[in-house]
Amino acid sequence: MERQLGLFCLGVGIQTHGPGPAPERALGCYAFVWLREGEGHLLHGAERQLYEVRAPALLTLFPGLLHGYRPSTRWQQVWTLFGGPATEALATLGHLDPSRPVRQYADARPVERAFTRLLRVSTERDVVQLTAALYDVIALAAPQHEDSLVQRLAALACTPMSIQDYATQLGLTVSDLRAAVRRATGSTPQELVLNTRLSSAKVLLAEEDLSVAAVARRVGYDDPAYFSRLFTARAGMSPVAFRRFGSLSGPISSLRRRRDRLSDV
Repeated sequence: MERQLGLFCLGVGIQTHGPGPAPERALGCYAFVWLREGEGHLLHGAERQLYEVRAPALLTLFPGLLHGYRPSTRWQQVWTLFGGPATEALATLGHLDPSRPVRQYADARPVERAFTRLLRVSTERDVVQLTAALYDVIALAAPQHEDSLVQRLAALACTPMSIQDYATQLGLTVSDLRAAVRRATGSTPQELVLNTRLSSAKVLLAEEDLSVAAVARRVGYDDPAYFSRLFTARAGMSPVAFRRFGSLSGPISSLRRRRDRLSDV
């Protein structure tokens, strides 16, 4: 019956690993491992690549691909094994991607709820409920669309944070964030953040009557002098000169805006 539904669950459980390497092996099916507690590395693939893992994190294991756990602390995890003809379509759609076996989460609650439900319905002998619960987990494991990811990073750019903090906010590792931004823009997260901040600064300088220091703070820089040097190096003129001569709308439009403000009053 489960095969006819296209997706079947072969098992669900809770497991604990102590620090130190676990035996390496390859499965004959897919698996999800939801790491609730702990950190370390996942060894994955024929090239034995090591991926950094820090709870909360979801590991995806693939049939025929070598994997091994390398906990540096105690690991507490929930696992499920699954297969079926639907997995081929899910892989084609990007939901099961062997190039991304680890996904970090800033907000673990949706995934934790999905695995809690999967554990519960696995004891109820309801095939449809079990398949539905498994699909919920698969949906949460899907890689984020890179264009959307770039937009989300740009929305955070004016909040002063490290690249590690940006990655955490987006539910990714730093390496995954770098790879996603590179694929989407050909650039780095640092360059995307910088360009977004400077673009925002130009708009504020052109459209708002704010001091340079206020503009600097708005776009994520507490040091106005540093912001001015950075802006000058990138824009070819100082923030003051940009406002006066090189604003997005030009000096004539700037005068028109001042006239419009007076007429509004």
